[in-house]
Amino acid sequence: MPVPSPDTMQSETDEQPDRSDQVGDAQPSAKKPKADRPRVDKPKVDKVLAAAVDLAREAAESIAEPGTVGEHVGMSPDAERLGTHYFQCTAAGYPGWAWAVSVARVPRGKTATICETTLVPGPDALLSPAWVPWADRLAPGDVGPGDVLPRVEDDPNLEQGFEQTGDDNVDQLAIVELGLGRPRVLSPTGRDAAATRWVEGDGGPAAESAIKSAGKCRSCGYFVPMAGALRAVFGVCANEWSPSDGRVVALDHGCGAHSETDAPAPRPEPIGTPIIDDNRLDIG
Repeated sequence: MPVPSPDTMQSETDEQPDRSDQVGDAQPSAKKPKADRPRVDKPKVDKVLAAAVDLAREAAESIAEPGTVGEHVGMSPDAERLGTHYFQCTAAGYPGWAWAVSVARVPRGKTATICETTLVPGPDALLSPAWVPWADRLAPGDVGPGDVLPRVEDDPNLEQGFEQTGDDNVDQLAIVELGLGRPRVLSPTGRDAAATRWVEGDGGPAAESAIKSAGKCRSCGYFVPMAGALRAVFGVCANEWSPSDGRVVALDHGCGAHSETDAPAPRPEPIGTPIIDDNRLDIG
């Protein structure tokens, strides 16, 4: 018979019977039945399963690489007539891991059988980093030819584009001359993020080529200003000799291929005064 828990014993001790208010031979009412709390008993160690160390080792060695099943580190009962033996894994690539071999037996059986064999990590095991969804682990520059990014519905860098008004003259001006008509356009958040990225990148004023350059892009003939709100700060380099050709550059960027700078002229090679040797005559 199971032993009552301390909580059950305390509740039964403190409980008082109800008294009847009737006059005369009033009898105390019976105790109200109280639902028993569910108990979770730890499974007991099964002697047959605990003695099956050699059987479990043989099962682990049957699937492991030779010499990677170490010493027996313990056995834990999982349920009635079910337990797991643990062996140290000595493989070089699995520090802190252990071989787990589940064993079981039938009721009144005297022989253990193998259920499952696997590797399990311990508290100090070497584990791979947490899985990150593909869309979240992509970094700028990872997209190659043929790759397609998933569409982001609530992209903070974009906002709704121009919507047609029904007036042909207004719509023609916006769509053709202003280059609109796209479903979404760059939002102020996306524009600021792009500007910060470009200023701090290789096309900004702090780049090594800009620091060493005598001329800036603002005065270069190959500088093509951008359209829109970024025109006052950025443009595109159109000089095939520049390392920034075809890239976005800031007005304060620069390089050695500036259209108005020139390489310093080489200094003339000094020529000494001719010396005539009067002691030597050439006789033809």
